[in-house]
Amino acid sequence: MHAPDFSLNNKLALVTGSTQGLGYAIACAYAASGATVIINGRDIARVEAAVARIRSAGFQAQGWVQDIADLQGQRQAYEQLQVQVGTPDILVNNVGIRIRKSLGASTLDDIAQMMQVNLVAAIHLSKLAAAGMMAKPAQGGRIITLTSIAGPLARPGDAIYPIAKLGLQGMVHSLAVEYGPYGVTSNGIAPGTFATESNRELAADPIRGPVVVGRNPLGRWAQPGEIAGAAVFLASPSASYVNGHVLVVDGGFSVTF
Repeated sequence: MHAPDFSLNNKLALVTGSTQGLGYAIACAYAASGATVIINGRDIARVEAAVARIRSAGFQAQGWVQDIADLQGQRQAYEQLQVQVGTPDILVNNVGIRIRKSLGASTLDDIAQMMQVNLVAAIHLSKLAAAGMMAKPAQGGRIITLTSIAGPLARPGDAIYPIAKLGLQGMVHSLAVEYGPYGVTSNGIAPGTFATESNRELAADPIRGPVVVGRNPLGRWAQPGEIAGAAVFLASPSASYVNGHVLVVDGGFSVTF
């Protein structure tokens, strides 16, 4: 009999933007599953605090203070990370920003910033990570990208974010095809409405907040820890033949009209 294996023992997992929100929840789940996690963020104090919380729970964590959107410095910083900590077996592309504007109100700077942070930075980091993973093919590798139900879906007044997120879905597919022959899989997670720090304003909005809850078949916001199962599965040996897939975690929001 073949029992499912969800262990991440002896794995090194880099989760970008992981000092809070879904990134932190994923990092905690990986640590609890046996991985050494690399907490990433731009603020050294927040990175150190997140690392300390995970270590205080008895798990392994390291910090990597780096602005993922700094494309010029990304390669050198990643090479230094490999020397100082090791080559990640798992990369989670989680960093993202959201500027809620209509297309007409969006400036060229808004568009460029959204695309660079949400899409271009992830493409470049995935390229660097895949190269390291391919150098140890016996271990395989996992690239997991947080897309969104925004992309296949869009709403007025929030034009650029869905474009960038749908681009990430295309990246998931392209990486799966390019790196699959080398034992590196690429998959995505499309979260729905999670009660994270970045969604506080929307959740508190007296008009839009209830609309979000009312459309969801489960009738509630998701808690950050509810992303953990999907993230651990896709990183684990049990997902060894899952490649190029985007797993939707939204309580049924995207199938409801």
